[in-house]
Amino acid sequence: MVPTTPARPFGAVLTAMVTPMTADGAVDLDAAARLATHLVDHGHDGLVLNGTTGEAPTTHAPEKADLVRAVVAAVGDRAVVVAGAGSNDTAHAVRMAEQAAEAGAHGLLVVTPYYSRPSQEGVYLHTRTVVEATDLPVMLYDVPGRTVVRYSDETLDRLASDDRVVAVKDATGDVYGSLARMRRTGLAWYSGDDPLNLAFLAHGAAGVVSMAGHLVGDLLAELVRCADAGDLVAAREVFARAMPAIDLVCASGNGALRSKLTLWLLGLIPEPTMRLPHAPADPNEVEEVRAALAAAGLLATQEA
Repeated sequence: MVPTTPARPFGAVLTAMVTPMTADGAVDLDAAARLATHLVDHGHDGLVLNGTTGEAPTTHAPEKADLVRAVVAAVGDRAVVVAGAGSNDTAHAVRMAEQAAEAGAHGLLVVTPYYSRPSQEGVYLHTRTVVEATDLPVMLYDVPGRTVVRYSDETLDRLASDDRVVAVKDATGDVYGSLARMRRTGLAWYSGDDPLNLAFLAHGAAGVVSMAGHLVGDLLAELVRCADAGDLVAAREVFARAMPAIDLVCASGNGALRSKLTLWLLGLIPEPTMRLPHAPADPNEVEEVRAALAAAGLLATQEA
């Protein structure tokens, strides 16, 4: 596995990878291995599987484990493979964590329980139970836009006392508050919101967990290098070059769909198939995305 450090326990550039599927909706493990290899060849030192962008709510336990196994076999010596273990059913999340560990994952992504709106004590007990299910290092995922409930400062401090909890993926939009939390807890912080990648890195984040990284992994790696060097002028220029891809993937409100659609148009996955409740893109959206890729110079680059 790629060397890691306490300051950067999961690498610096990770993409929340889509789960490629065949035309009939089956998980396409060969396509997943090829896509993972492509991403690692283009700036990534980590990948997140079985998250929201990977359509985790609609893939089943054996599929999740098989996906982890296939990606670890393809790139596990060159990248950190993090597996999602998110559910509002604690027992289910524990099983996902255990199965991911058995399949060879290097770390876990654990989100606050969604929909159920538990108390902070419930959030703490749920997360602690999942963390204790394996010996893998854990990245907590704070995304109140999807879960409604977020980690309070007290809950985060309690969880940070466990040596297995090493990082946070932050999609709260609260860059200012996150600086205080990262300094107080000592946890490694990862931007979970592509439009805020530059801001989080400027505030001391260890790296990014991206959707746009499907398209611009090399630019995100360059962005991290500029931030590490303290060259924020250069970092701004690099980030500006990544903005068309960020707008394309993130601005629609359906990053999973846009990610698959762009990858399909670029020939990086064989089908853009998604499982319901995600509806397929209609012809107008396909052409809109194709035009945006061409305008950003991404389609021409891939076809060259």
